[in-house]
Amino acid sequence: MVFSSLTYLLLFMPCVLLGYRLMPSKARMPFLLGASLLFYGWGSPSWLLLLAWCILVSWGGVLLMSRFQSKRKLILILIIVLDLLPLFWFKYIGFIRDTLRDVTGWSLDIRNPVLPAGISFFTFQALSYVIDVYRGNARTQRSPVTFGVYLALFPQLVAGPIVRYTDLEEQLIAHPRPTWDQMRRGLRRFCVGLAKKVLLADALGRFWGQMNADFTQAGALGAWLGLIAFSFQIYFDFSGYSDMAIGLGEAMGFVLPENFDHPYRSRSLTEFWRKWHISLTTWFTEYVYIPLGGNRRGTLQRDLNLLIVWSLTGLWHGAGWNFVLWGLFFAVLLILEKRFIRDNSRLERIPAWLRQCFTYIPVLLGWGLFSGFGMPLFSAMFGSVGFASSQSLLTCAAFAPLLLLCAFISFAPRLPRVREWRFAAPVLMLLCLAALVSQGYAPFVYFQF
Repeated sequence: MVFSSLTYLLLFMPCVLLGYRLMPSKARMPFLLGASLLFYGWGSPSWLLLLAWCILVSWGGVLLMSRFQSKRKLILILIIVLDLLPLFWFKYIGFIRDTLRDVTGWSLDIRNPVLPAGISFFTFQALSYVIDVYRGNARTQRSPVTFGVYLALFPQLVAGPIVRYTDLEEQLIAHPRPTWDQMRRGLRRFCVGLAKKVLLADALGRFWGQMNADFTQAGALGAWLGLIAFSFQIYFDFSGYSDMAIGLGEAMGFVLPENFDHPYRSRSLTEFWRKWHISLTTWFTEYVYIPLGGNRRGTLQRDLNLLIVWSLTGLWHGAGWNFVLWGLFFAVLLILEKRFIRDNSRLERIPAWLRQCFTYIPVLLGWGLFSGFGMPLFSAMFGSVGFASSQSLLTCAAFAPLLLLCAFISFAPRLPRVREWRFAAPVLMLLCLAALVSQGYAPFVYFQF
């Protein structure tokens, strides 16, 4: 089930929110766990086995770790391996098979398994709990229902934000009844996120799809504008999901961490990656970069750590060499920025808008790598197929107002806070329902991760 489907909007969400609000205190957690499992298993019930595996391995493994103190490290390693096995199989076995075939000529008779939605998100969330308990930063949760709600909480289950157990522990234990005011605020934010997805991201995706269908027809103009549309699509799609997740969490009394902070307004790449997918950046910082030594062991070691972290970040996003190249691309740029640009006082004199442009251009080229179209896209962007066909010019002109609107939202000074959208939220919901009835819904971009 997805947030932008009529089944969810007209049936599941109203029933669950009202049911949770009216439930007695002791029934609230079991009810929410059941609703979350129904949400995840709606389209593919077999995926529930993977989620149950991750819950049982992490919950049960930590109980064993707390009981057998002398073997804590060995149990930790075993839990991490068992948690990562499904992710490795479903996401990377095809990539490993193809790489072995291309490098050695060996052909393994393995079919590509269907990637379960959100497996990277709930696996990383489970690992954060296990590692935090091992480090002594979190307490062991002995209730399988409470831990199941933490890992399977449906608002952020499929595409984050990745929530640490310590961020939700008190809320899971207390699970106070949400107030009507909390529910109103949460639903307003949900409506804004839904509008980002349905009214902006999906339309941008249609334009990008027309341009990348044939770059010889799109020409340089279509390739550039198409990639710009993709950069806005992935932002509004993913930040829209995060807004919906955070809003739904608030409607049920949970405070989920922010995942985006207007990243395209950043004035450096370092700032951009502190504002884009904040929960994933925090995860890699806490559980990979700092354990490797961070920046405490000199410049060369810091640069090596960045290369490792960004290679893993690329692989987390997808099993393909384009994702690895995307990660290494940003690793190199961040290393150069930290070495030669970050502490250069002269750069402070450059106007803020120009620094935003200098930041957005490499980010845009990075999205070109990320998209998987690679050389055909870049060749078209730099003029190998001409400027544009007549059909491409008409399509670009038709979508130009939408691109300008998205550019204004992405780059302009901050817009009013969500609470000031009180009267706009119902209108946005009606517009989204009308769009879904006429066009259907498109999957979220990050569901593939």
